[in-house]
Amino acid sequence: MTAILTLRDVSVTLGGSKGFLRKAIAPVRAVRGVSVDLHEGEILSLVGESGCGKTTLGRTILGLQRESAGEILLDGKPVGDLSPEAARSARRVIQYVHQDAAAALDPWWSIGRTLEEGLLIHGMRDGAERRDRVANMMSAVGLDPSWGRRYPHEFSGGQLRRVALARILLLQPRILILDEPTSGLDMSVQATVLNLLLELRERFSLTYLFISHDLSVVERLSDRVAIMYLGRIVEAAPAKALFAAPTHPYTQVLLAAAPRLSGRRASDHGSVRGDPPSPVLVSPGCAFADRCPIAEAACRSEIPALRPVAQAHDVACHRAPAEQTASQRAR
Repeated sequence: MTAILTLRDVSVTLGGSKGFLRKAIAPVRAVRGVSVDLHEGEILSLVGESGCGKTTLGRTILGLQRESAGEILLDGKPVGDLSPEAARSARRVIQYVHQDAAAALDPWWSIGRTLEEGLLIHGMRDGAERRDRVANMMSAVGLDPSWGRRYPHEFSGGQLRRVALARILLLQPRILILDEPTSGLDMSVQATVLNLLLELRERFSLTYLFISHDLSVVERLSDRVAIMYLGRIVEAAPAKALFAAPTHPYTQVLLAAAPRLSGRRASDHGSVRGDPPSPVLVSPGCAFADRCPIAEAACRSEIPALRPVAQAHDVACHRAPAEQTASQRAR
């Protein structure tokens, strides 16, 4: 598969500056050396606890947050060296769908006017053409075009998610960054929204970066999954392989604690010990070492690199088994 988006050793440091009449803010490495490819047409889920760096990484891909180190490539071309105007133009193919759909809507504007405004800003001056485009897109996301006269408070949470998708898709993106798009919805509405996302991916040839901590949703929707812990990717694999055989100790306890759509749980690996360390005071080795049940001395001094343990399955753990060759597997 072709990589539409590539991250090479991307790090993001927040804080570390002193404002006028303010105390200095300790620098936090919110994202630490992330390398990952997003392949055209796939759904890659980024999973982890709150504060692990998922949303910061999404904002960095969009250009809302500057990377401190590393490189971001779009269609194989780096965007970090472009002028601000050229970078904005290149990144227009990437759009962000926030979990709070209502927050992005003006309560005093009708939905139709809000949707048309995006087209107007991007140069579509013909009012009749804008209205036709809006009506067609509302139909595509399962909304009656006549509802364009309504206001945000007249829509349910699930309907507002559809409005948010319509607003973004009118801009003809190639990549959608979906930040907890089913958060706060009941199970039946969640299922409807997930089905819609799958339909829209096929219809508009979209690629999704799906940010979530809901493993039941991730298991259903994803082609691949990357697990983040304190700014690093600790495991990445095809979704079926990761849920069937999680390898990193953090992934194991994360999956063991989560309900599954099938009613099954991952193997019982117990619970995580203690609390996550402060992102300001991360240990020089593996950030999970102090909570890991199988940590050894090297884990506290050496940062484990992502390495293959099976086909397309990478794990950052000193204790993970090495990938077997075909001849070794045949023995």
